[in-house]
Amino acid sequence: MNFEQFNLDPRLMAGIKRSGYEIPTPIQEAAIPAAMSGQDLIGTAQTGTGKTAAFVLPILHRLLDGPRRVARALIVTPTRELAEQINDSIRELSVGTQIRSATIYGGVGPAPQVKALRDGVEILVACPGRLLDLIAQNYARLGGIEVLVLDEADRMFDMGFLPDVKKIIKAVPAKRQTLLFSATFPKEIEELASMSLRSPQRISLGISRPAQTVSHALYPVAQHLKGGLLLALLKKTDTDSVLIFTRTKHRAERLAKQIAHAGFRVTSLHSNRSQNQRQAALNGFKSGHFQIMVATDIAARGLDVESISHVINFDMPDTADAYIHRIGRTGRAERSGDAFTLVTPDDNDMIRQLEKIMGHTLIRESLVEFDYTQPAPPKTANVITPTHRSPTPHRPPAAQRPSPAVQRHPPAAPRHAPNGLAPRSRQKPR
Repeated sequence: MNFEQFNLDPRLMAGIKRSGYEIPTPIQEAAIPAAMSGQDLIGTAQTGTGKTAAFVLPILHRLLDGPRRVARALIVTPTRELAEQINDSIRELSVGTQIRSATIYGGVGPAPQVKALRDGVEILVACPGRLLDLIAQNYARLGGIEVLVLDEADRMFDMGFLPDVKKIIKAVPAKRQTLLFSATFPKEIEELASMSLRSPQRISLGISRPAQTVSHALYPVAQHLKGGLLLALLKKTDTDSVLIFTRTKHRAERLAKQIAHAGFRVTSLHSNRSQNQRQAALNGFKSGHFQIMVATDIAARGLDVESISHVINFDMPDTADAYIHRIGRTGRAERSGDAFTLVTPDDNDMIRQLEKIMGHTLIRESLVEFDYTQPAPPKTANVITPTHRSPTPHRPPAAQRPSPAVQRHPPAAPRHAPNGLAPRSRQKPR
């Protein structure tokens, strides 16, 4: 099958070719006709399967006819990065159509977003919090919305956005088309679907399994040797485009500095970085200026870089779903990719879950040239340090201090002290 067989408006073919699409992916082949029919849709597919184009193309096809400079489609997504990725796809696929879109999210000043809303755009790509703020301020008007897309619905639930999403659903017209996409489908998303969609068509492709284009390998290692093993892996790996995940933002920043010290071009992506820093990191990674990006799970969805050859889990994620989303950054659009995970004995339960999901034992690998026998560094002695340093020098206990030869001042009268103890007299140092 090819894209001409979808009967999309011919004006969209230039954007499709520009995006490099030739043969539709399975989710595109199943979802595009259903969405073009106007029916509500639930799409459950793993990340990295071409899902964005599966809902953007039907929206563009619909909006080519009808009014302009009014918001007619709303795409709600959990992260700024994902909002920008979707908006990039819209701009690429809509080339030559004069359909306009705008992103709405927090972490940046609202002035450009307010201006875009005043000027009028047909598609809004928004994160829940900032969108509700602009609705409350009467800048964002959703009365003309014809299509509502809830993208990465399970991720929005994980991030605590479900109450905000429900408020947004109430703010759009009841008569609309709703498309809900989710990599997984917990009961909370099932409830959201039942309240917001009408007789939806369901499309499930590869639910809760990693993409088949990704090869997996586990690297057992002691916790204290993880950093050394990672650097050894990077030195023997094609490092043109490698994404490394850590569990915490502090570890991401620290690890990026260690990798840079080893001579690699590296950047980091985590919540402590400003929006401008995050965007610069993404742009540098996508352009190839940075070989390696070290990130927390903020990047596990929404990072659409087809050239990523390796995903390395420096820390095993907390859930199997998180693993799927992480490694979905490689092996995208039918390309092959590799996923390496550094594991310790503490990760055995998660390994068993992943092997059960994938239906086979994950390969264990080791580096022959790496010294796995290096001892752990000695533990620091438990020393109690004061929380506040006194500016006065340390004085030994009274029993160990020599008595002054001459008593210059008579001792002060004893003051009342708690617990019935008389306070020790204070003497000025000579």
